[in-house]
Amino acid sequence: MGIRYRKRLSLGPLKFNITQRGLSSMSFKIGPWTWNSRTKKHSLNLPGGLSWYSNNK
Repeated sequence: MGIRYRKRLSLGPLKFNITQRGLSSMSFKIGPWTWNSRTKKHSLNLPGGLSWYSNNK
């Protein structure tokens, strides 16, 4: 069993996910909308605990 390094840095609406190999992904969040650089997916938080996300790859 190995040890993994994971860190998340927040700079305003930008979130950087860092692993032992370097930058793994970056996400951009404004209000209820989020975009992820690695998956290229958009998501939207909806009222009542629901959410929507794009299926494009």
